[in-house]
Amino acid sequence: MRVKICGITNLEDALMAIDAGADALGFVFYPPSPRYITPENAQKIISKLPPFVEKVGLFVNEDANGINKMSEESKITLAQIHFEASQETLDAIKIPYIEVIRAQKEDDIKLLAGTYRLVDAYCEAYGGMGKRLNLEWFKGKDNSHIILAGGLSAENVHETLKYGFYGVDVSSSVEASKGIKDPEKSKTFIKNAKRTL
Repeated sequence: MRVKICGITNLEDALMAIDAGADALGFVFYPPSPRYITPENAQKIISKLPPFVEKVGLFVNEDANGINKMSEESKITLAQIHFEASQETLDAIKIPYIEVIRAQKEDDIKLLAGTYRLVDAYCEAYGGMGKRLNLEWFKGKDNSHIILAGGLSAENVHETLKYGFYGVDVSSSVEASKGIKDPEKSKTFIKNAKRTL
């Protein structure tokens, strides 16, 4: 299973996550977030990363011009669209993107079926609230295009393995403090997410 470690704010955490087996790193381009990083500072980290790692920028309530400008400046490889963007906005984004579904009920996880998407638990704020989704919603469904987020930790990520998700996304539960990763929690999370049943 693929693993994304989100909320990267420094090179040390980025390299630690990659060395532990992370497939993707997330950079939060949303100023109200305690994990916010400027595109310029993200680029300084990204320029020192090894190849074959996805660099994901998280965007909230941005227009296509803003997303394109920050994507070019930071050198991310994928845009994570954490808000309900119009099709016109999506069509104008110049790099690959993935949409986020903030699920409130079981039917919500069927949205964008057949496309790769990130499914998170709905909350009023954007991201990092640690709220879990009901895994029963995913029972008996094709989850091969879903990246699961929300309330996952090193202690519970193994519970997701039997559902066949494409990947998992984690931020707050592998931190020592907001924006700073805990190496042991991060390594254990990645190890437990990638183990086989």
